[in-house]
Amino acid sequence: MLTLEGMRVEMEGFTLDAELSVPTGARVAVLGPSGAGKSTLLGAIAGFQPVAAGRVLWKGAAMPAAPAKRPVSMVFQDNNLFPHLSAFDNVAMGLSPSLRLSEAERVRVGGALQRVGLNGYGDRKPGRLSGGQVARVALARVLLRDRPLLLLDEPFGALGPALKAEMLSLVADLLDETGATLMMVSHEPQDARLIADHVVLVAEGRAHAPVSTGEIFANPPEALRDYLGQA
Repeated sequence: MLTLEGMRVEMEGFTLDAELSVPTGARVAVLGPSGAGKSTLLGAIAGFQPVAAGRVLWKGAAMPAAPAKRPVSMVFQDNNLFPHLSAFDNVAMGLSPSLRLSEAERVRVGGALQRVGLNGYGDRKPGRLSGGQVARVALARVLLRDRPLLLLDEPFGALGPALKAEMLSLVADLLDETGATLMMVSHEPQDARLIADHVVLVAEGRAHAPVSTGEIFANPPEALRDYLGQA
């Protein structure tokens, strides 16, 4: 279980508070107005954003300070690929930043690329890949890292509706295989309906406790109604 215990993030002119728990294996969409702190929330969980107060716990134990030591894989809006590296090497970074791989590890990288539908694309650099293919490379690296907590910060925001739905379906398949816990920032309520069983609403300086997706859309709180443009 992921627990944010009295967590507070303080930035210039901005404060975000969170007191919530996410069950292991849950699929959570993080929704809220632009600038409310959705990406900040994920950054604090991953260790990239300093926490002014409180703790971030995984299975009851405080997470290490160093992001690399946390049980987390995070995919950003730009998918965080290295443009000078091939798709194969970008995925391999999930195993070894030095890219010194054993033959068994090279087989694992190739298998991850095949799993996300990129067999035969390993030698291409990101500039020669489509937006959907770049997103698949990022997911292959996540699959290879095999961390129990997956954080997605709008990695499919630039994709069209059909391709985005395809990528969310692929994420759901990967979650079925790994049992990982998902927290995914999105501006699109439909994304939450497609993949999430719970929603965390971030609004007015607070990340609210998860509510089931069906319940929150059936009876949205005022902050969500405002965000959705509902009277």
